[in-house]
Amino acid sequence: MKAYRHTRWFCWCQRVVDFPEDPTTDLPFAYGRPPLHGLLRANPEDFQVDEILGYEPCGEGEHAFLHIRKRGLNSADVARELARFAGVRQVNVGFAGLKDRHAVATQFFTVHLPGKDSPDWWQLNSDSLQVLDAQRHNRKIRRGSLRGNRFRLVLRALQGDRDKADAVCAQISAEGVPNYFGPQRFGRNASNLDRAATMLAGEGRRPKPEQMRMLLSAARSYLFNAVLAERVRQGNWNLALDGEVLLLNGSNRQFIAEADDAAITQRIATHDVHPSGPMPGELGRTLQPQRETAELESAVLGQGLAKDWVAALIARRAGSERRSLRLIPEAFANKWLDAQTLELTFSLPSGAFATTVVRELMRDVGPAGNKRD
Repeated sequence: MKAYRHTRWFCWCQRVVDFPEDPTTDLPFAYGRPPLHGLLRANPEDFQVDEILGYEPCGEGEHAFLHIRKRGLNSADVARELARFAGVRQVNVGFAGLKDRHAVATQFFTVHLPGKDSPDWWQLNSDSLQVLDAQRHNRKIRRGSLRGNRFRLVLRALQGDRDKADAVCAQISAEGVPNYFGPQRFGRNASNLDRAATMLAGEGRRPKPEQMRMLLSAARSYLFNAVLAERVRQGNWNLALDGEVLLLNGSNRQFIAEADDAAITQRIATHDVHPSGPMPGELGRTLQPQRETAELESAVLGQGLAKDWVAALIARRAGSERRSLRLIPEAFANKWLDAQTLELTFSLPSGAFATTVVRELMRDVGPAGNKRD
């Protein structure tokens, strides 16, 4: 049964909108109903993530470059504590990605200290925050400037079909999963979508620039998920349709697929290229789909709320982008620790969600014992 919070209604062109607490709940699965249900975060140690920044500190400069392990804190909590300890404004603290408080995570931060020596960072060490390394660097870490993340997840209190679970793990390793945006993108109880609906309707107080970017991102992510969900229903989320915008693996290069191109089929099978979906907005240099693919996307985005939101995103000059429809976890491995406990290890590129991988395998059980399915 779906769980809905107290209803909040929004109107755009006289259309009523209500979002479920988790907007990803009803998204279709690639490999059928998940074979397991259990607990994903029985404790923070069961969700471990290590940031892969992709470069090393240079050893000199105006910025302290810190490698931090945190538990029970989110990235903003750590940034505030670093700013307080160094006696600087929080804007002087840089980090690449947001990490959840309900996890044990290692992450990199910079603190701008022009003309100042670094304080004794190790005085910060506690049960919730440990400084693993401190060096100097010549620039601030910017949001989004990371290569990816390594994960170690432990799923507990599992019930279901273990043989089928092993088979799904093999499929995930070989074929990946639909690259849905996870529920974190939409805020607690879909609050980011609530606020995005208000903003795109031209109602309420104008948000600050950073908040506006977050809300525009939530709206675009919601529309992307809608297109990807239709591709999953049709069974072509990991195939190239005629007129598909294909993305070269690990780069921003794009090109259009032609019908019945055997070479493209092979390149998709070897993960060299990926079919893509829209992050709607104002047209720019991003290629636009053609023919069959354009028709499919227009069918999803050309009516109702989606049509209104696309128009509003264009009016607000949000840039159009393409995102891979599939997510290939690197070095994916699964190991049963006992009859009811499964360990997963894998790496994901920046912008991908570990919960998107897990949802194909397991339905998470909430605090009250209700399956989130």
